[in-house]
Order: sequence, then structure tokens, then C-alpha cells
Amino acid sequence: MATTTILLREDIDTLGGRGEIVKVRSGYARNYLLPQGLATLATKGNVKQIEGERAALLKKAAVEKATADAQKDQMGSISLEFERKAGEGGTLFGSVTSMDVAAALQAKGYEIDRRKIVMKEAIKETGEYTVKVKLHREVTLEVPVNVTAEGGEAAEEKPAKKGRKAKAEAEAAPAAETVETTPAAAEEEAES
Repeated sequence: MATTTILLREDIDTLGGRGEIVKVRSGYARNYLLPQGLATLATKGNVKQIEGERAALLKKAAVEKATADAQKDQMGSISLEFERKAGEGGTLFGSVTSMDVAAALQAKGYEIDRRKIVMKEAIKETGEYTVKVKLHREVTLEVPVNVTAEGGEAAEEKPAKKGRKAKAEAEAAPAAETVETTPAAAEEEAES
């Protein structure tokens, strides 16, 4: 497995911060990091250039973090509501994805890239959730998300059973009561 030593030009969550020297697989560097401008080869000349730019990079990083902190304070009281079609037990027909969260935030006036919205998986049931929005490498905001069924049903309510089995159960209960009051049972009660 061949590795290449590279110098990161941007923050990459899985690798490290801007200006760090890391080793990655050669194919990853050659096919993704270098063409995208996210990294350069860690040659002596590139390392010297980055060290010269380090002060400017640190200043830029501090400004970005301060901006992210201010945005977090501004967005602190935000919460999102989604109303979706749902079936039995609150299971959604479809799901609420990071793209939906980004669109809802944009509707409230916040331009957040959907790739900065951290969700392990799409929301597929009604209920209350917390979605993390990564504003900066060190600044994360937790946004409460409430998903309800269309028609305003509460998230905790579960619709009554429907279908043949539930109908058969509903019909069986009254039938069991009528069995006890058959004419033979009535005669036995009268004799006692």
C-alpha cells in the first residue's frame, strides 16, 4: 500500500487541519486531494511556503471561528418543524434528510451547506430530534427538529389498528359475549 506525504491546504475532518503534514494513500492524494486543491505535495519548497503563510492562515482561521461563534449565538434559539405524511406507528412515507434541513434553514434566512449538517441517517419516524450543524471545525450547533404527521397529529399518538386482522379481532370480541347468552346458556341460568 503506497502512501504519499501531503500538506493540507484546507481543513479536512478525517485528516487534519490546514497546514498539517499527513500521510495518505497515493490514490486518494492523486485522484481527489491534489486535483481539488485541498492539498499539495509536502516538498521542502511547499513546506517553506506554507510556513511563511502560517501567520496569515492562523489569522484567517481565527476570523472564521469568530464568525462561526457569532452565527451560533444568532441561531441559538432556532428550531425546525416538519410535517410529513405518516403511516401506522408514526413511520414516515419518505424521510427528512440533511437537504430538507438545509432548505428549512434557508427559509429562515440562514445559508448552510447541507454537507455541514451532521445526521447519522435520515429521520424516518415522527418525533423530536436534535440535528448537529457544523458551522466551523470547532463550532457545532444543535438544532431541535420536530417531525409531525400531516394533519397535526402529535408525534406520540399512534393510529388505531386497521386492516383485516384488526377488523376480525373487533368482530370476535362481541361474538364471544353473545356465545355466553345463547338459549342453552339462558336455560341453565334460569334453572339455577
